[in-house]
Amino acid sequence: MAAEDAAPGNRAEGLQANAIGFVDALVIGLNSTSPAYSLAAVIGPIVALVGIYAPGVMFASFVPMLLIASAFYYLNKVDQDCGTTFSWVTRAMGPWIGWLGGWAIAMTGVLVVGSLADVAVSFALLAVGLDGWVDNAFVRQLLTVLLIIVMTAVCVIGTELSAKVQNVLILAQVVFLLVFVGVALYSVYAGTSKYDSVEPALSWLNPFGAGGAALSGGLLLGVFIYWGWESAVNLTEEVEDSATAPGKAGLWSTVILLVTYVSVGFAVVAYAGPTFLAENADEEEFVFAQLATDVLGGWDWVLLLAVSTSAIASTQTTIIPASRTALSMARRRALPASYGHISPRFRTPDVSTWWVAGIAIAWYLVVNQISSNALFDSLTALSLLIAFYYALTGIACAVYYRRHLLESVHNFLLIGLGPLIGSGLLAWLLVKSVADMSDPANSYSGTSWFGLGPPLVIGIGITVVGIVIMCVWRLRAPAFWAERPGVVDPELVHGKEA
Repeated sequence: MAAEDAAPGNRAEGLQANAIGFVDALVIGLNSTSPAYSLAAVIGPIVALVGIYAPGVMFASFVPMLLIASAFYYLNKVDQDCGTTFSWVTRAMGPWIGWLGGWAIAMTGVLVVGSLADVAVSFALLAVGLDGWVDNAFVRQLLTVLLIIVMTAVCVIGTELSAKVQNVLILAQVVFLLVFVGVALYSVYAGTSKYDSVEPALSWLNPFGAGGAALSGGLLLGVFIYWGWESAVNLTEEVEDSATAPGKAGLWSTVILLVTYVSVGFAVVAYAGPTFLAENADEEEFVFAQLATDVLGGWDWVLLLAVSTSAIASTQTTIIPASRTALSMARRRALPASYGHISPRFRTPDVSTWWVAGIAIAWYLVVNQISSNALFDSLTALSLLIAFYYALTGIACAVYYRRHLLESVHNFLLIGLGPLIGSGLLAWLLVKSVADMSDPANSYSGTSWFGLGPPLVIGIGITVVGIVIMCVWRLRAPAFWAERPGVVDPELVHGKEA
């Protein structure tokens, strides 16, 4: 459906075409993954599982992401819709499964935005020496809500402004991380590390070094650190050369993330050693704060700001996929028309953007009243939603292109087999996640909700709520459910480079 086909009553207003270029889309894709924050959050737990083979697990986690990124690239070539997975799965597999894919994307934003903003605030306060404010729940949560509101306003004001902010933030992240990696590795080879450092070796890239069980657990964490690159594709209607640039931005995002994660993985494991990281895995991102002080001394604020800017950037960019998906669903009458409203002044989906932010703020505040561990449990539930809609996208690619897969080896491998393998790997991780989360002992809080782990209950609850809303809307506005699955138009395949 064309970008101009906005919700009823607003059809003259479309998203701002050609608002940003390839580089801007690439930066937004990178920032959506929140590289510094993601590394801070998972490096300890991954090392606890696989030891020195953490860089190898990060490399192995890259494989399904690259295969799914290929699916995003080829589906975007034939359907430049900001709803991405929602639109593509609907066209390939029908409205019911398409609606659930859109719901999953929207809910990932709701679950994670509050946590990202909380980390951004906490590390910014640590960087300027206001440690006491971090421990004050009221102050920290108030600043977190204010940050979400500010970053949401940036999203609404315009895609160009969002891109400019993201360019500054990603530059700061990259510089800070490179400084940390350089100083940490110098300390290892100079023998000045405060821990039992280990000189890096190529054997650390072997993901199977710690055994199969440890690898599966590490991959679950690895998928989380790569998640978010597809935000570049959600901006497809606002990017120059929309048929190819957003997809390429998504592909290159995963490659750049691979290099970043493996580099920092080598530096952290070499400097601190696997024993220290494994023993402090439950400290999550604050292990990074400790290492920042140890590696950089009085310049520890450099790495602290890296994590803060990373989380700030991702707070903004995580809102983009959820709001654009809601817009796309409203245009197809899969949600109320109000969610499809586009600001006449800024030409951004203002209503859906503020709705995503509002629900995310409410979720953050309510979950925090339960416990801080419950907030971490809601993040763990993300893996279920991520694996679900990524896997759907890979399958949709093969199904939508099915009449063209045997036309060439290129089509068969990159459009059919590759995305299906990626989907299979993610489906396996989804099943593994459900099995692990069913045991309350595997949750952050260690408590039981209805006899299950809190993350699984949260995941099931979100799914059930989505199904109920879908069924109710089906009864109230059945037009969307009249759509039937189809195949890609041959002219779109043969009229362009596949």
